[in-house]
Amino acid sequence: MHNFEKLKIWQKAMDVAVEVYKVSLLLPIDEKFNLIHQIKKCAVSIPSNIAEGSGRNSNKEFIQFLGIANGSTFELITQLILAKRLSLVDEEIIQPIINQLVEISNMSFSFQKSLNKETPSISYSSSGVSNIYCLRAV
Repeated sequence: MHNFEKLKIWQKAMDVAVEVYKVSLLLPIDEKFNLIHQIKKCAVSIPSNIAEGSGRNSNKEFIQFLGIANGSTFELITQLILAKRLSLVDEEIIQPIINQLVEISNMSFSFQKSLNKETPSISYSSSGVSNIYCLRAV
């Protein structure tokens, strides 16, 4: 179990969520139930899944929730690019957020890799007896 509030990845994801909420105020009101709703939902999903995963019982479960957060990250990047292509928001506003999202995604992949190394792996000898090896992060 991890204290999610101390995780740098969660802190950065929270910062992005705040920025996305600010950007959503710049979008036209007729996008309220479409793009605005979607980008807010994705922005909240990223830190929420990191937090939920950190409270799970195993690293394997945590990795699964980090994967879900990654999916939301790429979904949000796509929606921000769409907002830019539709000329709803200037690139100068969107690009720094996309850059932060790419950083969060890279952090997530690295974190998943390190958690995977800490997860015990079970191998079986030719006699069918299990040999449990605990792998530690180097």
